[in-house]
Amino acid sequence: MARYEHLPIYKKAFDLNLYFEKIVRGFSRYNKYTLGTELREYSRLAVKLIVEANNNRDKMDKLLELRALLEQLKLTIRLCKELKAFNNFDSFQVAINLVIDISKQNEGWIKSFSRK
Repeated sequence: MARYEHLPIYKKAFDLNLYFEKIVRGFSRYNKYTLGTELREYSRLAVKLIVEANNNRDKMDKLLELRALLEQLKLTIRLCKELKAFNNFDSFQVAINLVIDISKQNEGWIKSFSRK
């Protein structure tokens, strides 16, 4: 089994997961159990996909799946912003920036394997 803890994309995704676990606590009851659940599940799945991609010989399928998941996550974050689920704009900004960073790293990973 390949090591993954050293990967910057893993570290960012794990930080995102922790961030959502903390921030969703402040959501209203309705948003906590709808949008908050989605945020938490998507961020956990992103970490799992990164680990699976790192462990697989053929990484491309998992990386493309991660790309689609990150787009869904961006959409959910934007929806949370519009519905004022976040307590403040800074919470939204931190979340969206983390997802953008992870997306950029994922795209770089995809490009490195598509060249081979």
